[in-house]
Amino acid sequence: MKNNRTLLLADSREFSSASGDLFSGFFAPGKTFSFPRTGLVDSRARGVFELMNTACEAGLYPFQIALDSRSGAWAESEGREVLLLSSYDYLGLIGDPRIDAAAIEAVRKYGTGTGGARMLSGTIDLHRQAEIELASFKGVAEAITFSSGYLANLAVIAGLLTPQDRVILDSLSHRSLVDACRMAGVQLQRFRHNDLDSLRQELIVSPTRGRTLIVADGVFSMDGDICPLPELIEVKKEFGCFLMIDDAHAFGVIGENGRGTDEHFGCDPNDVDVWTGSLGKSIPATGGFLACSQEIAIYIQHAAAPFIFSGALNPSAAAVVCETVSILRNEPERVARVAANATFFRDGLRELGFDVGLSETAIIPLILSDEPTAAIYSRRLREMGVLVTPIMFPAVAQGSARLRLCVTAAHTVEDLEFALDAFRQLR
Repeated sequence: MKNNRTLLLADSREFSSASGDLFSGFFAPGKTFSFPRTGLVDSRARGVFELMNTACEAGLYPFQIALDSRSGAWAESEGREVLLLSSYDYLGLIGDPRIDAAAIEAVRKYGTGTGGARMLSGTIDLHRQAEIELASFKGVAEAITFSSGYLANLAVIAGLLTPQDRVILDSLSHRSLVDACRMAGVQLQRFRHNDLDSLRQELIVSPTRGRTLIVADGVFSMDGDICPLPELIEVKKEFGCFLMIDDAHAFGVIGENGRGTDEHFGCDPNDVDVWTGSLGKSIPATGGFLACSQEIAIYIQHAAAPFIFSGALNPSAAAVVCETVSILRNEPERVARVAANATFFRDGLRELGFDVGLSETAIIPLILSDEPTAAIYSRRLREMGVLVTPIMFPAVAQGSARLRLCVTAAHTVEDLEFALDAFRQLR
């Protein structure tokens, strides 16, 4: 290999995390579980615990694998170097000296936290600077930051809608959007994934006296395909609805300059009423944001519980937002590199005969159908020095278990060839 890394033969090595050491011996061979009806952990947990016990006994527990170094194309884990293929660091900016310097300077000036929620004493000038940068880059009037993308979605739906309103949600949209509807008590309807006829049917067959918000992901987190944004905008206007797009996996990834789904299709970003996104993916920090009109932004700040009652975004994260947007403005070639790497890797997997679904972005699902196969694939790849994450029910429907592969701008062609060699062995 040009990168001087040699693919390891699968050697059945021991991984402490795979055998359940993470749980301090809670799972053991032959252990049985009792969940009384009156217990706080009730009988619903039986299937989860029995499955985990079996996985740990077989050395196949595939989650929460600790890294011993910073994330990146390659990282250290359990005393060895591994190729990471499940990282959301799409632009390869974790560890970039400019990002680190911005975060360090923010800590030096403001400390590690702000000491309060935004409505109290928790706002610093960096918050406003980050929000101005996000809104300007997205091409809308305002942006608001939150301490997680999950909270941003909760704030929009629970803050703007009432039980008299409804959400019509793409069936593969993120779980946080479903939880937001439950929290708001709104009527929830679903339309078949990326199916405009199904959406129209929901609108026609079940009219409402309240408001209707259509919601979809820009890039879908489990399948890597893109919503039909121009058509969603047409339906919104045709039926007099509102439209919300969660661009968490699109921001920094698609569109010539990484502005997201609107730029990918050449749409006016203001034709979408509310955008939400993540500060922990292409932007290598933590948190979330919404981008919208000034009217909506002012109302959310004063009416949405996740903004009013949550701790403010930490100073280093706000500084990283500003620096990342600057890098995106000046280095659009990073976005192009993500797309080129994704195409190369996706085509390589297809040539090997793997099912990668409808992926057209940096998220590439390798669909394996059943959970045991996904866990075994993850384990065998780990033995060969490739760290990937399996996705199973309930994150995806039963019978569609997969490995969720993510390529980044930091991966080289040699890195991806290394991974393809491992998949070739498994095949």
